[in-house]
Amino acid sequence: MDNPVSNPDIAGHLAASLPCRSLEVMPRTAAAIGDFRLLLTENTRIYVAHVDGTSLDDMVATARRLRLEGFAVMPHVPARSLADAAELDGLLARYRAAGIAEALLLGGGARSPAGTFTSVRDMLETGLFERHGFTRLHVAGHPEGNRDIDPDGSSLEADRALLWKQDYAARHGVDMAIVTQFAFEPQCFIEWSERIAALGVTLPVHVGLAGPTKLKTLIKYAIACGVGPSLKVLQKRALDVRRLLTPFEPGELADALLDYKRANPHSLLTALHVFPLGGIEPAAQWLRRRT
Repeated sequence: MDNPVSNPDIAGHLAASLPCRSLEVMPRTAAAIGDFRLLLTENTRIYVAHVDGTSLDDMVATARRLRLEGFAVMPHVPARSLADAAELDGLLARYRAAGIAEALLLGGGARSPAGTFTSVRDMLETGLFERHGFTRLHVAGHPEGNRDIDPDGSSLEADRALLWKQDYAARHGVDMAIVTQFAFEPQCFIEWSERIAALGVTLPVHVGLAGPTKLKTLIKYAIACGVGPSLKVLQKRALDVRRLLTPFEPGELADALLDYKRANPHSLLTALHVFPLGGIEPAAQWLRRRT
């Protein structure tokens, strides 16, 4: 399984590459797959996404099933969807009983908090992740900004949060990395990673890519997820009828990022993470080809 490197001086000594290491599924989409071992290589990490309406029971059951199939499993833990520390405590205990010691921590998409947590920091300050032995924690990155965090369109609060999380990881010996929202221009990821590095962030970045899908479907998801300026890339492509009929694949974007990584081996950009917006099987096939 992959082991993100949080020190860019160490990362620079590794082969300058951007391996495809992870895929995201939801409990309902995972249920349609008979055996993930027939689709993915054993070193693929599988994130289990939480969306509004998904029960924690379904999250735990899906995570347990994928762990039994031999994969590293990283369930989403959304702060704003949890009632309180007691519910978080019970959830982490259930994941540990399933052999899972890693998670992606999110503020969550709920407009109003379900309970006492409003942010990832609130969850971390409980000390429950250390108490339950979670040794790897990933956090979200937003190369095109996030107005839920910074309503004024700046990145001030998001930057402060990243630096706080990095300090937390250093103080508690946690293996931490950033996984980003998807976007469609390489420069978006490159400029953002360079900017946060200049602020002092050293956490490795796993770049979010939208998996193969119809262009119309992708534009719909991009708008719903708040993708910013890079959405223009898709809109421009949609004006060409020939390209509109051709399924979108993230290969050009992945290649551009790889070229940048080769030229800048100390970059925080470390790996690729795929959102299977067009279905798990097409995304898995693309991942296998890239791998």
